[in-house]
Amino acid sequence: PLFATRRPSRPRRMDLDALSNPAGKDPFAAIEAEEEEKVEEAKSNLVHIRVQQRNGRKCITTVQGLNAQLDLKKIIKAVKKTHCCNGTIVEDEEMGQVLQFQGDQRDNVLKFLLENELADKAKIKKHGHG
Repeated sequence: PLFATRRPSRPRRMDLDALSNPAGKDPFAAIEAEEEEKVEEAKSNLVHIRVQQRNGRKCITTVQGLNAQLDLKKIIKAVKKTHCCNGTIVEDEEMGQVLQFQGDQRDNVLKFLLENELADKAKIKKHGHG
């Protein structure tokens, strides 16, 4: 009867607060901040060419990240004329000025930017498949 008089023991729970960092500092915070800065800097230098699906078979091509000194109106006019599509400049709060073209013009815009040396091949990111 030795075991019968004993109460069953409850499993012990760990005190998670005791395991946390006693100084209250994140040891990886500085490393993460540096990595985020590098990623943001790399992103800011890139020219992004994307296609966005509208309704049905319709889509638009967006170009963002072009140099602010470039005359975007002239770029739009040239692309519209050479590739027979309509286009406009849209002002976005986060992205700044974004070029929009009707249809999937990713290849055409990429080729245009490279031929006119408006951006380096390494700094152009073409999103999507195809």
